[in-house]
Amino acid sequence: MTTAPRPRDSAATRAALLAAARALFAERGYDGTTVRGVADRAGVNQALLFRYFGNKEALFAEAVSEQALAPLSEGPPETLLERMLTTMFDDAAGSAMFFAVLSSGGRAGEAVRAELGAAYRSAFAALAETDDPVDADLRATLLLSWLLGLGQARPEIGTVDGVVVAHVLRGARALLRG
Repeated sequence: MTTAPRPRDSAATRAALLAAARALFAERGYDGTTVRGVADRAGVNQALLFRYFGNKEALFAEAVSEQALAPLSEGPPETLLERMLTTMFDDAAGSAMFFAVLSSGGRAGEAVRAELGAAYRSAFAALAETDDPVDADLRATLLLSWLLGLGQARPEIGTVDGVVVAHVLRGARALLRG
């Protein structure tokens, strides 16, 4: 008796590769993640990874960008700061992905950081209470830089709880309000 071949499901394979990549990039960073490791975790041949994504850089860009950009579209603009802080500082919400992006070297990390930075800077500038677009962009850039610095200093800050998030939220709002 022969075993029937497994039915092909390209959407499921692609989703499995993205899920495996997100987990490994979050755990090991870009440099510590291999295409073989992603394929093994997804339970597929690594040739499929190259078929769907072309290379590790493209896989990284898609895997992390989608998750890191999610707070921008998951609610109204006035709650963006709360959503971003929750995502950045709440382990259950995927903070590891932000830190994977921050610590990723090479072209892949630079490209993703540039994409995310532009998207968040634009969203923060839209929240700035000023009629001067140059000032709005400056406030957004300062806020983004501060938040990324806080993310990198998280080990020194310790447990990020509601008190820490409330302080950061007040500071962020003050910067945007002027």
